[in-house]
Amino acid sequence: MKINKINIPPVNPYRTNQVKSEQANNQTKMHRDKLEISSQAKQLSEVSTFAAERKERIQELKAQIKSGEYKVEPEKLAENLIKYYKK
Repeated sequence: MKINKINIPPVNPYRTNQVKSEQANNQTKMHRDKLEISSQAKQLSEVSTFAAERKERIQELKAQIKSGEYKVEPEKLAENLIKYYKK
């Protein structure tokens, strides 16, 4: 009995994996993420007056703590904690 070779291409698993990885790299290069920020978002991201006021208040509190003038009001603190955790 004679067995003829039927057009079977040679199998090289290493080359197959290399081709697959090259295809995956090419696909990722084609599809890149793009980010666009609207003018409204840019305006919102700028430093607001609230941020400046808050920074000023924090500096005042730090100075009071450093000098020993800052006093904690336990009743007010407890009320605020209760309000916060009841949300």
